[in-house]
Amino acid sequence: MRVSKEKAAANRHDMLTAAARLFREQGVSATGVDAITKGANLTHGAVYSQFGSKEAVAAEAIRLAFQGSKRRWQRLVERKGGEKALAAIVAEYLSRTHRDAVGQGCVVAALGGEVARQPRSVRAAFTDELKAGLEFLAGLMPGDDPAHRYEDAIAAFVSMAGALTLARAVNDEPLSEQILHTTAKRLLPHAAVRGPARRTRGSRMY
Repeated sequence: MRVSKEKAAANRHDMLTAAARLFREQGVSATGVDAITKGANLTHGAVYSQFGSKEAVAAEAIRLAFQGSKRRWQRLVERKGGEKALAAIVAEYLSRTHRDAVGQGCVVAALGGEVARQPRSVRAAFTDELKAGLEFLAGLMPGDDPAHRYEDAIAAFVSMAGALTLARAVNDEPLSEQILHTTAKRLLPHAAVRGPARRTRGSRMY
């Protein structure tokens, strides 16, 4: 049965949303097409009719995950503005909530190591979106020199993603929290960052 353009677009979004979650939770290689279609409540053939291959799904799902993070950052900028927004981004990123929300969290911390072994199209999507995220962070960094601000953004984000990766990897809860808290303090020593925040009612998952 032929589906409308609206329904096809909705199916595509559902597939990418399910894939983005599953890839972050299980890894790209460990997630099969069957798992994606089950997660989206669609048929196996729908993936291939929409995307043609799992590789194409992975590239687009990674873009979707990056763009979701960027929208959340943008909302913080709109609510807080400037330096306060940067502190809020760091606090939310290095939080217990984000640490525990692998399927909804940062795609870099979840898949950064695996993407290096993925096909070129997947790596290209990851690279393009990472660059866009770094440019966004650079716009929030203090200082007048764009080159220095971009370097500061790289250093900050690498520290954040690395800390989140390690905080998830260890099986020692106090150490995990210390990794998050210490990294937040080092990144913004003069900002109002008081370590890993608990999720409050009404807050969004990172």
